[in-house]
Amino acid sequence: MHTRWGAIFALWFAGLCAAGQFSKIGVIYQELAGIWPGAGVRLGLVVSVVGAVGIVFGTTAGLLVARIGARRLIIGALVAAAGMSALQCLGLPLGLMIASRVAEGFLHLAIVVAGPVLIAGLAAPRDQAAAMTLWSTFFGLAFAVTALFGLPLVHARGAAALWTVHAGLTLAAAGLLHAVLPRAPRGPVPPFRLGGLLGDHLRIYADPRLAAPALGFVFYTLIFVAVMTLLPGLVAPEYRTATATLMPLASIVASLGIGVQLSRRLGAVRTVEIGFAVGAAAALLWAATSGMAAVAAAFLLAAGLGLVQGASFAAIPELNASAGQRAEAAGAIAQLGNVGTTLGTPLLALLVAAMGPGAITVFAVPLCLGGIAMHLWLARRRRLSA
Repeated sequence: MHTRWGAIFALWFAGLCAAGQFSKIGVIYQELAGIWPGAGVRLGLVVSVVGAVGIVFGTTAGLLVARIGARRLIIGALVAAAGMSALQCLGLPLGLMIASRVAEGFLHLAIVVAGPVLIAGLAAPRDQAAAMTLWSTFFGLAFAVTALFGLPLVHARGAAALWTVHAGLTLAAAGLLHAVLPRAPRGPVPPFRLGGLLGDHLRIYADPRLAAPALGFVFYTLIFVAVMTLLPGLVAPEYRTATATLMPLASIVASLGIGVQLSRRLGAVRTVEIGFAVGAAAALLWAATSGMAAVAAAFLLAAGLGLVQGASFAAIPELNASAGQRAEAAGAIAQLGNVGTTLGTPLLALLVAAMGPGAITVFAVPLCLGGIAMHLWLARRRRLSA
């Protein structure tokens, strides 16, 4: 089997468009108050409701992908997502905007759950780690691109201009995938029953292969967004801009560089454990240093988390052979990933308010060790059940 890198990069581009559903609002959050003056706390729903959908329905999306077919679902979701962005350009009242964001939450889930399933099927076994790691970079890169190009566009032309660009790019992604994705034959699949959802969730999270990528990933997501948001404000003022800019890049470089090589040689799960160990060491170093050394510790922490990020997605095909199993594992990652990104930042903010910079160590070290312990426990369960 040969790796179809063209189709994989097209799927990665679709992932960037899906992440744009978050970045097109999050990056310009301060500007939204001018669109809906007096919105107060309801303005936060425009950002958070997309992730809230993922918390509730992430694993359900994986079950749907397994039944509907990943190709059909991702193309349809991209077309609908483009339409939703176009609708938002019309100047919706706040209530309708929030409703449109709920719809985007479901469409986002369909894209980010179907994407890894399709990539794993298009990559030869030796290239799966690299392909899945590439996919894992879409979220952070989308925010960087939106900040670099989208924010100036909003300042010059308004938010509707950014949302128009997002609609166009998302529709282009749908057309590209329609052209490059092969049509896979579909065998019989079990019917989707709402009454069986709880049982399906319990089955997935009880399986040490299906659940392992997600149960490790949640420790990563609890840490990552929180430290990316709050840590730069804790370094010396002269280093803050560089820290905020370079930490995400350190994460991506580590993931695509050493992370891919480690996953190929040692396996994705072991690479996740190494990444958490590096993160714990960096968090301890943060507590013992200051100035430029503290910045170096921050970059090391970001690099360690980058290893966890890419390898967690690479673990999906490593541990699960069939497309249906991979869809269910990807759905669990989406669900628990949203739990982590939602809870991590407010928890760390409370610790920082109480403890100052030392909160980074108190917060990150137990979570990194917890991620290692979780994977060791699940590996033992897999050995016992073999």
